[in-house]
Order: sequence, then C-alpha cells, then structure tokens
Amino acid sequence: MGKKPLGFIRNKLNKSNVILSLTILFVILVIVVGLVVFRFNILKYNVQTDDKEYDKYYVMITDNYKSDFWQEIYKGAFEAAQEQNIYVDLLGDNLPTQYSCEQLMKIAIASKVDGIMVYANESDKMTELINNAEEDGIPVVTLYSDNAHSNRLSFVGVGSYNIGREYGKQIVNIMKNKDNNEYDEDGTVKGVATTDIAILVNSNDQETGQNVLISAIKDAIEQGKPEGTDFSFSIITIDNTNAFSVEESIRDIFLADDIPDVIVCLNELNTVCAYQALVDFNKVGEADILGYYDADAIIREIEKGTVYATIEIDTTQLGRYCIEALSDFYAFGNTNQYYTADVTLINRENVERYLKMKEAQQDE
Repeated sequence: MGKKPLGFIRNKLNKSNVILSLTILFVILVIVVGLVVFRFNILKYNVQTDDKEYDKYYVMITDNYKSDFWQEIYKGAFEAAQEQNIYVDLLGDNLPTQYSCEQLMKIAIASKVDGIMVYANESDKMTELINNAEEDGIPVVTLYSDNAHSNRLSFVGVGSYNIGREYGKQIVNIMKNKDNNEYDEDGTVKGVATTDIAILVNSNDQETGQNVLISAIKDAIEQGKPEGTDFSFSIITIDNTNAFSVEESIRDIFLADDIPDVIVCLNELNTVCAYQALVDFNKVGEADILGYYDADAIIREIEKGTVYATIEIDTTQLGRYCIEALSDFYAFGNTNQYYTADVTLINRENVERYLKMKEAQQDE
C-alpha cells in the first residue's frame, strides 16, 4: 500500500480538531443550560411553594443524602427554617445523577443561593469552593465534617473526644467480659491474648476530628483496661466511592484468616455493612461491633446481640444549629464558630429504655 498524501492527513486532522472543539462546546453548553434550568426550578418550585414566598433559600449538601442519618438532619434543618420563613433544599435529592459534594457546591454557588450547609472535608478543592462562595456573599456552614482552613462561617458537628471516650469504655467492658487467656492444646494457660481493635475510616476522610476520636478511644482503653490484658489497634481504610465499594471493603475484613475482636464503625453505612457481613460469614459471637447512629435497623441488631452498642446523634439539633448559625449571620453579621450536638450511647443494657422513651416521644 502507498503512503497517504500529506494533504489527506492534514484534512483528517482538521476534521478531528473540529469534532473535538464541537464536543467541548456542547459539553459547556449543556452545563450552562443545566445551571440555568436548575436556578429557574429553584425560584419557581422551591422559593414559592404552595403559593408561599420565602425570604431566603438555603441548600444542604452531603455525600449520601439517601441515608436515614442525613434525612433526619435535613428534617431538623427544614423544620427550623420553616419557622423563619426560609426554604431548605437537600441538594442532589431531586437530581437525576449522583454528584459529589464538590460538584454540588459548584451548582449551589452558580445558583446564588442564600446559604450553604455542606458535609465538608479538608481537601484544597473544598477549601477553594467554600472561599469562592464566601467571596460571592454566600455564607457556608460546614456540617458534621469541617474544613478549618477555609472562610466558612461556622462548624456544626459532634464532640469527637466524647464519642471516642464512649467507644473506649465499651471496649473496656468487652475486654472485662471475655476470657483473655491463650491456651495450649491440653488446656494449659500459655499467655494473655490481645484484644484486636479495628477502626473503620473512609478513604476520603482527612478531618482532624477523626484523629481526636481515635486518640480518645486509646486513652479510655489505657485508663480502664483490666489488669493483665492487652490490646492492639489498627486503622482499616474503607473505599467509600459508593455503597457497593463500602460493602466489598468490609467483606474483605471477614475473608481474612483472623478477624478483629472489636470493629468500630464511624458512620451508618459502615455499621450496616459490618453487621450484615458478620451474619453472612457466620461470625456472630466472634467479633463485637460498635456502631454509629440509631437507625431502626441498627437498634434491632443491638436487641438481637449482633451489634454491641451504637452512638445516637441528636440529628434534629445538628439541623437546627445550621439554621441558627445562618440566621444569626444575617441578623447580626456574625455567629458562633462552633456548634456541638448531643450524643448518647445505646447498648444492650439500655436499649429497651431507649425504645420506650422514643415511643413516648412519638406519641406526644
């Protein structure tokens, strides 16, 4: 075969460049149109719902808006905002595609909302976006996970140290109630067994609050562990790209020859995947799970003995504090830098009392 003429090759390259340029222009056009449509829907649907005009429009941004945990936080914020004639939207809930927190931040900024509540992280990109919002006159409250280096208005979260202490106390109780001796085949004691503790952390978590929590767990164990016992500590990174990757990461723990004696979960999804894997691999009784959040499914597993204990977060308080921070800013020009919600430990000893209390609150 002969070589292609030089002119032919140039024409082909020119056509490729034209196609590439048109494709880029099309993508940009789609994004711009999408933002315009989104902003139009905000004004038409959200800010004037049921023929009622609202004074302000806030958005809440999270990485998992479908979870009970975030739905309850949103409910608390929504109800508090309604009392002040403000509308709050859980951004992403009504969009056809799953977006990251950073992508949703861009949409919120472009839509010129009146306030943003965001599940942040310490990445440079998140810092830049929060600062961009502040420069555009949009106050930002970081929610549950902070970005301390940004110009955020306020941080609404939980006391990481107190949660760590509660986890540590439960681990001490587990150590007290187990036989910590190692035996030879003839039953002779040959040494003290080590309680293996695994903390599950998400791959994209970079917050200092998590480090404080882990340090508090260690401190509580060191101070309260029974005499003649020992423990080992490991951090297991969970791929939280999506729910499936979380499930796979946790199942890998149970596929190992030796599983941890205690597994500490720091969010709702990890808790659910951990106890499901415990049951699926027939390991109930071989590991104790310390969970996070008081979802009905988690509480049922405490009743059944699959989950040792969990941490209840006052989600209504978290949501209300966000609205309080933004409202104070608009009313007075400043607000508290930190808001901390209450936490409660639920275990096998108080779960019945907790359920009766919750039932009484629902009846009121």
